[in-house]
Amino acid sequence: MQHEHTSKEPLNEARQGEVLTQITIDPMHSTKKLYLESYGCQMNFSDSEVVASILAQDGYSTTRNIAEADLVLINTCSIRENAEQRVRNRLTEFQHHKQQNPELVVGILGCMAERLKKNLLEEEKLVDIVAGPDAYRDLPNLITEVGTGQKAVNVLLSREETYADIAPVRLDQGGISAFVTIMRGCDNMCSFCVVPFTRGRERSRDPKSILAECEDLFVKGYREVTLLGQNVDSYRWNLSSKGEIKNEAEAPMNFAQLLQAVANVSPMLRVRFSTSHPKDMTNEVLEVIASNHNVCNYIHLPVQSGNTDVLYRMNRGYSREWYLDRIEAIHRIIPNCAISTDIITGFCGETDEEHAQTISLMEQVKFNYAYMFKYSERPKTLAERKFEDDVPEATKSRRLTEIIELQTAHSLQANEQQIGAVQEILVEGPSKRSELQYCGRNSMNSMVVFDRKGAEKGTYVQVKITGCTSATLFGELIP
Repeated sequence: MQHEHTSKEPLNEARQGEVLTQITIDPMHSTKKLYLESYGCQMNFSDSEVVASILAQDGYSTTRNIAEADLVLINTCSIRENAEQRVRNRLTEFQHHKQQNPELVVGILGCMAERLKKNLLEEEKLVDIVAGPDAYRDLPNLITEVGTGQKAVNVLLSREETYADIAPVRLDQGGISAFVTIMRGCDNMCSFCVVPFTRGRERSRDPKSILAECEDLFVKGYREVTLLGQNVDSYRWNLSSKGEIKNEAEAPMNFAQLLQAVANVSPMLRVRFSTSHPKDMTNEVLEVIASNHNVCNYIHLPVQSGNTDVLYRMNRGYSREWYLDRIEAIHRIIPNCAISTDIITGFCGETDEEHAQTISLMEQVKFNYAYMFKYSERPKTLAERKFEDDVPEATKSRRLTEIIELQTAHSLQANEQQIGAVQEILVEGPSKRSELQYCGRNSMNSMVVFDRKGAEKGTYVQVKITGCTSATLFGELIP
């Protein structure tokens, strides 16, 4: 997924306790232009806004026109092989612009940067700068280094960096929904995943800075925030992994408490979060959702496989039965909560019987939405070292098709069940098809399209659902 212009120094203890530093971009006084693209997960889009803020202090304003750019940065994803190939193709395209403008500096950021620094800098010579996810403060220095004729690289990972003191530059001017990163890194070590190697260990961001950012967003007209982390449920401020308080002088905070604090910013500020991990999601979090109207009734809970043996090989830390227990708890505590998931088909050694168990779990849960992929072996992962990628591509594709067809039917069924309901919709703006229609999401994260009839962007409206497809609801605005 492409998003244009969205979206070395370790963090010391003093900085970690600071609140946001506000950065204002004045295009009239910016002498340099930054063209920025992001691929992959929501975290990358959020990171791109941090990058824009850091470079604003160095005199850069963003541009939508690559032809006028002095600096081109592409924020990358390494989760799947096809994502990497798309980025390589894009970097090759940038070489044409570099031929037209030899002074143009091209850099690669994020997960792919850390993993492929040597290939991209020395062998393929596609970039001038390589900066990993924890090196964005060093970008001005790296750009200066390129000016001396050197290739510049910093992919050092940090155990402390959270960019807590940086107010991201919101590149969707006039937007109503924003990402707010609450933690970085991951400690889970799923056997198929590169994130622990490309983003480092888990560290949680100071809650004071999170709340300050959310309050600032609300004042600026944003009406929805999505709290981001590789595993938001493991957010813990001033708490050890064993739940012990680190500093007696400061109050500890877990994710449920943070979620409640953000909900308290304003009843008019909707709150979402992503991603939850089944082994860590507590009833305390579910109860916060249930007790707050502005915390959306939507949870993304990746299952990956419906078979316990496959989950063990994936090192997911839970069984099929544990996952289904979490699903039962969601439905019991939060009636009408929408649930989405991730599913990987064709993981190492997956048999027809194990695949059938994923199908049966889908039939039992009936997810509202799902992100579905064929297994793609990633370098340096435990799966690459320990298992053979032995499921034929044709089998992976067949199983994926089966999963997609089933999920499409379940999504349609879930949407049909909403027909006739009156729902509160946060208006996002014109629909893709017509300026005469507006669109927005309900609490369950379903996109709703309706005739405009005086509705205004950034407001809450009541819409009666009258029809649907598997992906979209259609409705009528209630005066």
